[in-house]
Amino acid sequence: MVRPRRRTSLLAVAGLAAGLLLVSPQSASAANLVTNPGFETAGTDGMPYCWEKSGWGDNDFTFATVSGSHSGSKAMKVSVTRRVDGDRKALITESATCAPVVTAGTQYDLGLWYRTTTPDASITLFRHDATAGWQYWTDLKTLDMAAAWTPASVRTPAVPAGTDRITWGVSVYGTGSATTDDYTMEQVVDPIPPATCTGTADQCAGGRWDVLPTQNPVRSMHSVVLNNGKVLLIAGSGNSEENFDAGTFTSAVYDPVNGTYKVIPTPKDMFCAGHVQLADGRVLVMSGNKAFPVAGGHGYEGYKESYVFDPVTETYSRTNDLNDGHWYPSATELGNGDVISFGGLREDSTGSVTAERWSARQQQWLPLWQVNQTWSYWGLYPSMILMQDGRLFYSGSHVFGNGTPGTGSAIYDYDANTVTAIPGLRNKDERDQSASVLLPPAQDQKVLTLGGGNIDSNPEAGRLTDVIDLKAANPAYTTGPQIPQGTVDLGNGRVPETGGQGKMYVSAVLLPDGKVLETGGGLHNRADPVYEASIYDPASSTFDPVAADPEARGYHSSAFLLPDGRVMATGDNPGNGTWNHNVSLYTPPYLFKGTRPAITSVIDNEWVYGDTQRITVDRPVVRAELIRPAAVTHSSDPNQRFVDLPLSVDGDNVDLNVTSNPDMAPPGWYMLFAVDANGVPSVAKWVHLQGPSALATDTASAHAHSFADSLEGTVTKGGKRRSSQKVSTTISGCDRHYGSVNVCVPTVFPADVGKATAPRCAWLKTNGYGRLEVNGKDDPLGLDPNRDGVACDARDVKRG
Repeated sequence: MVRPRRRTSLLAVAGLAAGLLLVSPQSASAANLVTNPGFETAGTDGMPYCWEKSGWGDNDFTFATVSGSHSGSKAMKVSVTRRVDGDRKALITESATCAPVVTAGTQYDLGLWYRTTTPDASITLFRHDATAGWQYWTDLKTLDMAAAWTPASVRTPAVPAGTDRITWGVSVYGTGSATTDDYTMEQVVDPIPPATCTGTADQCAGGRWDVLPTQNPVRSMHSVVLNNGKVLLIAGSGNSEENFDAGTFTSAVYDPVNGTYKVIPTPKDMFCAGHVQLADGRVLVMSGNKAFPVAGGHGYEGYKESYVFDPVTETYSRTNDLNDGHWYPSATELGNGDVISFGGLREDSTGSVTAERWSARQQQWLPLWQVNQTWSYWGLYPSMILMQDGRLFYSGSHVFGNGTPGTGSAIYDYDANTVTAIPGLRNKDERDQSASVLLPPAQDQKVLTLGGGNIDSNPEAGRLTDVIDLKAANPAYTTGPQIPQGTVDLGNGRVPETGGQGKMYVSAVLLPDGKVLETGGGLHNRADPVYEASIYDPASSTFDPVAADPEARGYHSSAFLLPDGRVMATGDNPGNGTWNHNVSLYTPPYLFKGTRPAITSVIDNEWVYGDTQRITVDRPVVRAELIRPAAVTHSSDPNQRFVDLPLSVDGDNVDLNVTSNPDMAPPGWYMLFAVDANGVPSVAKWVHLQGPSALATDTASAHAHSFADSLEGTVTKGGKRRSSQKVSTTISGCDRHYGSVNVCVPTVFPADVGKATAPRCAWLKTNGYGRLEVNGKDDPLGLDPNRDGVACDARDVKRG
């Protein structure tokens, strides 16, 4: 009988492989943990004892015990003769009698002999969680085609916490067969040298921040790490009406190696544009600011123009136009290299309901009639994360005001043209400038959403985090740990946060040791900076407080990973219109743990999907991964991802199995890190993962299994065509009746300030607003009771 199995496998060559030590495989335990490893003992259902049939999908298949074995008299043959999707695999039986007992945190060497007639076969692992039961773990290694008996060996990642048994075998996910024999599984007991602290105790525990002596010359709010290791910092007007009126639009390229900046002429006001890295390493920049708002008139306006930045020439060139204006649009690269974009404000200040699609093949934005439309308004900078099957997960993170109507998060299926509500996101209308990140490794398909506020209602920003497992049949957010509290500057010096105080304007950065740094933030709309940073561990779902950036990092700030493993933070644009040009560099604790490993050579930096690539290293490491370089703004980088690479080892030579699924690692340039047993990373090497046209011709479609396949949320399909979504002209959270356009007098003051003129004016004075003229005759916030056209002068304060 074929046992039903949860369809939670990802792909044949995209396993976690977080733990293969780079030493010649050596048995640390003489005992083979596999029962009936050569299939010699008969069982039931035509299968050998302690082996079972498994698999899923639409395919025709056979299981057979055959002669012509590697040793003994029997071998196991799994054949697929027709395949639409899915796989078939012979696995160790999921039972207390047969499934090998394992110890959390331990690694195991797996080995077998095989013959194949298909390139689409891999070593697949499942694990038994003491709470959740049996579930897919990972695919470790693709088996090359082999007519004669061939050995294969691979080391598992460290066994996850809560796991007491595992089962494994070979899956076949293309037409053809795999015949296997003589399985082995042995526990690894190679000693791990202890880390040696090379800094102070505080640095080894919490890292160190350094404020650089050279300032950022532009008011940049967009940061893109380029494939040459430099950083593109896009300012446009820098949210300065004076620069806008003068036509002064700038960007800068920062070189972390020598600490220099080069100011780049910029053709349009790319303030609050969208941006994403294309497969060839260029940067696609879409829309931006067409006009600043007018008191009592229109709000911000987005234009239709689009540009590409070339890292080689360091110049912008224009593409064809978008179909609509999009100020604050999303930008997500798909597995085929296309880019899909949603949301933002149109040329008339209304909300755009037009989905846009950039064609990688045609190198242009597609005309409207060629793009599927649900006519949904996704808000501003909606966080749209590519899932392993090509759908998009809207996490609920966004910019400005409330979240979208409904549950606050959703799964968007471009091909089906549907939006399905996803439950569980708490305080969905206080996720303005929260951060959402696809947790390491991407194969786990878990998303963390943390912090946030609401610049319209202006409550104290929150500490909430929520985690969702997109591998579940009907995924829903679950409660995560609260963000640790730091200190907040309320204008009279820093004080400890209390109660539920957290932060918005959060930056979240994937680190090469498989953890996430969260840093920066503010308690209120463009005010009250929060000084706190911590590192989130996906394995334990816990935060570890670390050193905090000494600089304020609120609105228009960003933080991102550099190829040397440090984190750079820049920007801050409080409501009084000033700008923080200081730049901070964070050295994480892992860089105070002794000598770094080094990748001494990369045989080929042009990679294709489903391939095996060789590197060499100077000493043992336990992990290799690809990290997509940052393209971040406003707490949002939906393309950020960390993809583990399965490893095979021969001394210092390491073979890396490249995922066969372009949706797991969209085409483009990646930072390749190797990490030792103490979590210390190498300096990254740049590798280019080419587009799906580079898929091997003899490789089946990506081994992507069906996750999130039983959604129960409300489904919305494309309805009647409409032009836009009406939005408030105060969508940016600023009342334009006062001061200049870059001075953000909040539409709602913090609750403890109250409604009287005097405390409101005191708050504005504390936050450095200076002289505020009243634009027009209206005074909606009661800041000019004497009606002389100047808010908060001495007579106003006396009267209020």
